[in-house]
Amino acid sequence: MRDGKAFRMSLIDPHSYYDTDQPAAKRFHLDWRVDFDRHVIDGSARLELSAPGSGPLDLDTKGLTIDSATDQRGEAIPFELGDEDPILGRRLRLTLPADTTTLTIHYSTSPEALALQWFAPEQTAGKRHPFMFSQCQAIHARTIVPIQDTPRVRVAYTASVTVPAALSAVMSAGPAGTRNGGASDTRTFLFEMPQPIPPYLLAIVVGDIESRDLSSRARVWAEPEMVGKAAWEFEEVEQMIETAEKLFGPYDWDRYDMIVLPPAFPYGGMENPRMTFLTPTVIAGDRSLVDVVAHELAHSWTGNLVTNATNEHFWLNEGFTTWAERRILEALHGEERCILGWAIGQKALDDSVARFGEGSPLTKLRTDLKGIDPDEAFSSIPYEKGARFVNVIEREVGRERFDEFLASYMKRFRFQSITSEEFIEFLEQQLPGVADKVLWKEWLYETGMPKNAPVFRSAKLDELTALAKSWSDGIKPNDAQIEGWATDELLVYLQHLPRELDHESLRWLDASFGLNARGNYEILVEWLSIAVASDYEPAFARVREVLVTVGRMKYLRPLYNALGKHARTRTLAREIYAEGRAGYHSLSRRVIESIIEKYAVDEVTA
Repeated sequence: MRDGKAFRMSLIDPHSYYDTDQPAAKRFHLDWRVDFDRHVIDGSARLELSAPGSGPLDLDTKGLTIDSATDQRGEAIPFELGDEDPILGRRLRLTLPADTTTLTIHYSTSPEALALQWFAPEQTAGKRHPFMFSQCQAIHARTIVPIQDTPRVRVAYTASVTVPAALSAVMSAGPAGTRNGGASDTRTFLFEMPQPIPPYLLAIVVGDIESRDLSSRARVWAEPEMVGKAAWEFEEVEQMIETAEKLFGPYDWDRYDMIVLPPAFPYGGMENPRMTFLTPTVIAGDRSLVDVVAHELAHSWTGNLVTNATNEHFWLNEGFTTWAERRILEALHGEERCILGWAIGQKALDDSVARFGEGSPLTKLRTDLKGIDPDEAFSSIPYEKGARFVNVIEREVGRERFDEFLASYMKRFRFQSITSEEFIEFLEQQLPGVADKVLWKEWLYETGMPKNAPVFRSAKLDELTALAKSWSDGIKPNDAQIEGWATDELLVYLQHLPRELDHESLRWLDASFGLNARGNYEILVEWLSIAVASDYEPAFARVREVLVTVGRMKYLRPLYNALGKHARTRTLAREIYAEGRAGYHSLSRRVIESIIEKYAVDEVTA
């Protein structure tokens, strides 16, 4: 029997029951039947182990009903579910017979599975058929499959998914054909993902969806009412892929397909390999927001190819990817646009640091998340602070040497999941002394921003920020200055305006830039955040419209926060949430409810 210390050392992920002393899964096969009436998935998961095992095997589950478990010989495997942990769920402990190589678990999901979002027909664009999509990041794969739900254990998978005959299914895997579903009103879709992925990249969509080819290796999916607009919006994605390949090497995932989801999708995008999920808010009608694809595409190298071992090292995923996104944008649009991207990111970083507090442990890159739900810790900090750390290293050694280092890094850790310390060790091996020169310990282990944080400057950025700051002196931009402003230039200007303005100023802004009617949600939400924080009633109808139709957390958080500034806008916020709650993802509901709870505290202390 292991002593307590050894036992603790074998549990390397605070968000998983995965035990390194037990065999890891290397592959699994899903046999799923999607039931829209009950809002559940029934079926089985067959796990192939990396080595024959016997004795205890611990898997992560949350909300799953486990019916049975058998080994490769068909013999029953005893199992028990542990007590419910509010973050981790329930440990499924199986007692494997000697020389077990494969185990099959029959189970069903809960109607409240956090990874699944179900829509009635009336909640879709077509109003004819139901719709379902998954979101497994950060630790929600365990709500749809019993698995070692940690990024450290990467697995390949295959799947057979049976759905109503009128619907189609896509997954974060390559399509492998279809067959009759066993009943006249069903079809079974087959999938194969040969590359090993972390469990959070398991993904599925079932609905009335169609596709349009964008190139020989890229297509976009969406509801029929949206697919034409999406295909036009993303028409140039192949150029983006080719640009990324020139920077980071060959694309290793065979295809780059995308799907535009219903508005309740809580993120801008999710980098599920072979099937990037996208919010419909990127369909602006003028291609002004398609650069969000650069971020999800960059994950194909910095994130999906080399992944963080646990959520405590999340910056290795998102920080590297944010840096890589800006390298792609610089190659496509030039240095000036790239610098504006860094400036826009700075605003998101500042907001996140302010939300947690300068001294909060959650402003570190290398976090300690034991007992903390990673969804609660989610912010722009690993993205933007992490990207700035990568940029500091790049500046220290020069772009040419850094690109050589990056190529070696991705070759060394290809299809692996690593820790911050493993990264620093590799950095020291490849570029001796550089880690200390860039103050790596401050970046990883200290709160706030290090003293060597990079500053991004350009003539255009200086002009925009100076113009915004002069607003308080009564200086507004003239027609000549405004003419020709690109979307990101207008966004930078709005971001640097005061958060509350008088109503005459707001009328001028709306009249000058047509803000209330904007289809670009980056501009629209920045405007509405200022307007409702200023108790500007002409914006109320538009903010209601946005909040009852859009579930992207990036937009919900600032708008609901802004609505909390005044008594009548707090009332408006509560009314809007009551109206829109049913259409929000569970992750989005948690964010909004935490904000609205603060309203009551503010009202008591006012």
